[in-house]
Amino acid sequence: MGRLNLEAMSIPSNFRRGKCLLGVALVALAVSAESASAEEVGPESRFTLELEAGPVWQSRNDVQIPNDASGTRFAIDGLLGSGAWPAGRLYLTWNINSRHCLRALAAPLAITETGALSSQTSFAGASYEADVPTEATYKFNSWRLTYAYRFHRSPRWAWRIGFTSKIRDAKVELSQGGTSSKKTDVGFVPLLHVGGTYWVSERWQVILDVDALAGGPGRAEDVALKSRFGLSDRLSLSAGYRTVEGGADVDEVYSFAWFHYGLASMSYRF
Repeated sequence: MGRLNLEAMSIPSNFRRGKCLLGVALVALAVSAESASAEEVGPESRFTLELEAGPVWQSRNDVQIPNDASGTRFAIDGLLGSGAWPAGRLYLTWNINSRHCLRALAAPLAITETGALSSQTSFAGASYEADVPTEATYKFNSWRLTYAYRFHRSPRWAWRIGFTSKIRDAKVELSQGGTSSKKTDVGFVPLLHVGGTYWVSERWQVILDVDALAGGPGRAEDVALKSRFGLSDRLSLSAGYRTVEGGADVDEVYSFAWFHYGLASMSYRF
């Protein structure tokens, strides 16, 4: 397994790239809608269970603990590599009625690798030498409950908006010889939820799913674009791309990361 990072939050270039990705996805869906013929949107089931799995890579993971002169800012991705590592998620959605739904998500992520630091590093009260085998663990488990309201539905489109209550369980740990130190962080994060579904045909859908919030000392973004095909009235398969980016810049911690997922999932409606 690999490692995780504390909540991904800020860096202007990454933020601009994240907004560009979301903009491209929305434009692509809008263009598709113009060329599609009218068809009725398929019915929704009361409950949906979805298991998602696939590889995850990281393109950025910077940490400084504490975030002052006593801590060294270093790149965990330089220490551990970019991946890929296996990752998975489990969703349970309850369609309360035609407009309101609740969705629970379990998204564990933990990575442990051994590498070498490029320079002497002070981390969480301990000092680590350069060019010495160092074991690093990065954990970022995410547990969420989302409420969503479907505010638009047409023959081709459905759009929803809501909010997500997220509990993050994060840890960064280094170990070198007899020296080890770590920083853990369990906390609540409120996120805005936006989702859209476009019906290409009765069984084929394109889905946009976003949990995100920016402001204050950091940000968090979880954006997925995927294509879903219904094998039957109850069983569907999906494939697509997810990006998770964000972090925090506070007195205690500086931590920013950017992860990329290739995803495949199976959904069962009941």
